[in-house]
Amino acid sequence: MDVEALDRYLLTGSPAKADVVAGLLAAPSPPDRARPFLEGLRVLGPRTPDLALIALRLAISAKPHGDHDVSRLRGLVERARGGDAQARDAYAAEFR
Repeated sequence: MDVEALDRYLLTGSPAKADVVAGLLAAPSPPDRARPFLEGLRVLGPRTPDLALIALRLAISAKPHGDHDVSRLRGLVERARGGDAQARDAYAAEFR
């Protein structure tokens, strides 16, 4: 799955959400843990909430996660979109 485009969208707002969703849906062999999220993306398309995309990103990473992780990453995403380089670095560190 093209997590690079998803990460760029979450951190900067670009590429367009519709393009990111289309790319995620076109993935040839998504991990099983991503399939429930992809079903939601099929239904909602570009109306998919960013919070669901953040949860999908965690699911793709196969890291153990819970609601608190989604909320914490949402805070990092919001700060990164506001220009906070430390938040962008902290987000990237989550997936190393």
